[in-house]
Amino acid sequence: MSQHSIDDPTVLVVDDEQDVADLYAFRLNDRYNIRKAYNGQEALDKVDDDVDVILLDRRMPGLTGDEVLKSVRESNHECRVIMVTAIDPDVDIVDMEFDDYLCKPIGKETLVEAIEHQLTAREYGDTVQELFSATSKIGVLEAEKSPEELEASEEYQQLKDRIEELRAQQNELIDELDDFEAAFNAIDRAPQESV
Repeated sequence: MSQHSIDDPTVLVVDDEQDVADLYAFRLNDRYNIRKAYNGQEALDKVDDDVDVILLDRRMPGLTGDEVLKSVRESNHECRVIMVTAIDPDVDIVDMEFDDYLCKPIGKETLVEAIEHQLTAREYGDTVQELFSATSKIGVLEAEKSPEELEASEEYQQLKDRIEELRAQQNELIDELDDFEAAFNAIDRAPQESV
């Protein structure tokens, strides 16, 4: 077993399928302090200011992942939330306050990369964090929906407009973040407006 210092990031793994939660915890245990929760209420009981990132299953009996996310945001915890789910995303995700969205099944490298992105994003201001979250949503929707469905979606169009606003606000900072942008790669996935 690896020993962790108190400086190591803490990741809360939430999944009602215990085997899945245990597998993620096992895969991440050599890099992070891990907490596990097998339902939504247990997740809320284990969230405190020491939790840096939550890997949150969306479909759970009792308190759903969506409800846990809402409660975590209302309680003003500063942690990052990555939805980890088998639910195909729809435009309803536009208004959800998660930071990233991963569709199962997910390998160790993808999990670690997503967590590291969130730990890095946390170092920047709210506008940059919102930009990364928005570009993540765009990427997920574009992977799951046809161009025709996206063209017809008012939520998707509003999200694209919001990304352009955020980019305009952050142009100078984004220029300084070339390395981070390459590592994060979410901004590259976001569509560029064609003239």
